[in-house]
Amino acid sequence: MDTADSPLTYRDATDADVDALVALIESAYRGDASRAGWTTEADILQGQRTDPQGVLEVVKAPDSRLLTVERDGRIVACCQLEHRGAHAYFGMFAVSPALQGAGLGKAIIAEAERQARATWGVTEMHMTVISVREDLIAWYERRGYRRTGETTPFPYGDERFGIPQRDDLRFELLVKPLT
Repeated sequence: MDTADSPLTYRDATDADVDALVALIESAYRGDASRAGWTTEADILQGQRTDPQGVLEVVKAPDSRLLTVERDGRIVACCQLEHRGAHAYFGMFAVSPALQGAGLGKAIIAEAERQARATWGVTEMHMTVISVREDLIAWYERRGYRRTGETTPFPYGDERFGIPQRDDLRFELLVKPLT
């Protein structure tokens, strides 16, 4: 029986997980299903968030892991961890919309930070967030991340990242010291 207090288990994704992970990521960010949670990007981006090739590239890349989170044998969340010298990059974070708001995200990001420190000895975690996602950025700030003001352009015209619904999108770098 799937219960809210069942323990989470963490493992590295395999090729066999790709389709389930794509479905999870899409459900957390795109389309009507994503509106069940608070991380939806449906109002600013349409189209896909990722695809099997993109997920498989993360699974296969050197110095990269796609941490898969399960509860009662079911994938409920995932996040990318990538070793980049003195820091790690955190991305592709998705929690099943039906389970958002129950503290899973807090637990998962803390475990991801712990694993990055333990595995790679990194002193910082970096991530990029679409700068107009003020609620999401505020959530990360409550977890100790700080806005840097450093931005990179959104890849307009590359539908692998979605179809923008506005023309002011960019990624902002958030950084957290890992102690």
